[in-house]
Amino acid sequence: MTTIAIIGAGPQLGLAIARTFGSHGFDIALVSRDRGKLDRLVDTLTAEGITAAAFPADVLDRDALTQALKDAAARFDGIDVLEYSPVGTLGSTTLTTPAQTEPGHVQHEMEFQLYGAIAATQAVLPAMREAGVGTLLFTTGAGSIDPVPQVGNVNAAAAALRNWVLNLHKELDGTGIQAAHIGIDVSIGVAAVPGFPTAQPEEIAPVYWDLHTTKRDQAELVFSG
Repeated sequence: MTTIAIIGAGPQLGLAIARTFGSHGFDIALVSRDRGKLDRLVDTLTAEGITAAAFPADVLDRDALTQALKDAAARFDGIDVLEYSPVGTLGSTTLTTPAQTEPGHVQHEMEFQLYGAIAATQAVLPAMREAGVGTLLFTTGAGSIDPVPQVGNVNAAAAALRNWVLNLHKELDGTGIQAAHIGIDVSIGVAAVPGFPTAQPEEIAPVYWDLHTTKRDQAELVFSG
């Protein structure tokens, strides 16, 4: 049996990714800071015949995040796929334009997006190297590629994560381990900005399966609907 760990698991894209991989026989390790939300997701997946378990951790707490992934690996005998897309960032930080941005405005986002991704990767990559196979997938908004001034500090950290992932893909080339960045250029589920395209989570989730299976040479995929 194979396992995917979804960091930032929630009831929209995280659940859709879990269902996509679960339908192919994967066990699901769900990681986020909200235990109640995780338990509800586990119940939903279990009712659909998918094996899932909750591992609460805040990505800002490196030790807790590392331990959660170790616990998941012990529970499911390893982690074959890591998907990193922590949620809640726009509600937990001050949004600034580039001209307004001070170092502190970016620091939280760097901790949340880049440093959390690095910590999660370090928790699972050694075992993947030993096995000679694995997949590391990292999600940002498309502002990491085409930034929007209104969220300049968020975009700066997302761009740093994107840069790091593309570099990781190059480093791991030929090792059997895939690393890729997914840029989401739509609102997920419901329209967040008038006139901006919207897609349902179920439309986006197959992208992750493709990068794990048939597009392992691809370092980046932008979903624009």
